Amino acid sequence: MEFKDYYQVLGVSKTATPEEIKKAYRKLARKFHPDVSKEPDAEQRMQEVNEAKAVLYDPEKRLAYDQLAQQYQSGQDFQPSPDWDAGYEFSGGGFEKADLGEFSDFFANLFGQHSRARQSERGYQMRGEDRHAKVIIDLADAFLGATRRITLQVPHVDAHGHLASQEHTLNVLIPKGIKAGQHIRLTGQGSPGIGGGAAGDLYLEIHFKPDSRYRIEGRDVHQTVPVTPWEAALGASIETPTPSGTVKLKVPADSQTGRRLRLKGRGIPGTEPGDLYVELEVVLPPANTDKARKLYEAMAQELAFDPRQRKGV
Repeated sequence: MEFKDYYQVLGVSKTATPEEIKKAYRKLARKFHPDVSKEPDAEQRMQEVNEAKAVLYDPEKRLAYDQLAQQYQSGQDFQPSPDWDAGYEFSGGGFEKADLGEFSDFFANLFGQHSRARQSERGYQMRGEDRHAKVIIDLADAFLGATRRITLQVPHVDAHGHLASQEHTLNVLIPKGIKAGQHIRLTGQGSPGIGGGAAGDLYLEIHFKPDSRYRIEGRDVHQTVPVTPWEAALGASIETPTPSGTVKLKVPADSQTGRRLRLKGRGIPGTEPGDLYVELEVVLPPANTDKARKLYEAMAQELAFDPRQRKGV
């Protein structure tokens, strides 16, 4: 993918203020607007100018773009790393169609598609863009609900007109029954509008903190529960921890490692709650004492058990 130097397109420095960017844009718009320009490539140049202004005049996009530009080396094919925007409360949208055509693939791949700009009697007015961020929660939060304090990085323009980053802290209600991949919408917490336009929204995408005890599939939860050889062979009633608390589990007699038990409705809550699937793992006690070794020797003599023959080996 070809990297686009938006600062070069507008002819401004990387420290340019929003006013300097606006001034450069207006100058180039007067030169290349197809309605007035006689330049043979006026339409293409105007598209490039519109695109550059759309990125550099928007604080969120500009901050992300500046971070992205640090990864680029001149002359190389550009490919951003998967986590180039990690940690930023970032406007997930771009623009659908400008008046003079679509933006480039470079822009679309980085910023998506979104625009709510309009002209009114009061002048240029635009709804603030929606922001998107990832939030990592504990699996237990999806079972019980919770309130979490999150801190995001957001761009702002300082008193000197320069772009900077600052922390934005929010108390977020995690609803009971939320799934990984779902979004929490915070109305009006996105980018501020321009010219009196309404603020955008903030969308928080939910991810579960990795936990080696559990595997999640939609609303279903899978976990492995260790049992003793006698519990597996004779059957037993045991207690085991789950994301929603301790439950009593009936182990059927003659169970083996890998046997799966279903606890209906004990998965992530919802209108149709998920299920909890428990996979048994038979764990042998160590033969590290004389008594333990004698017990194993007695089992070997009395049971005459050959698991390889049982499996047809």
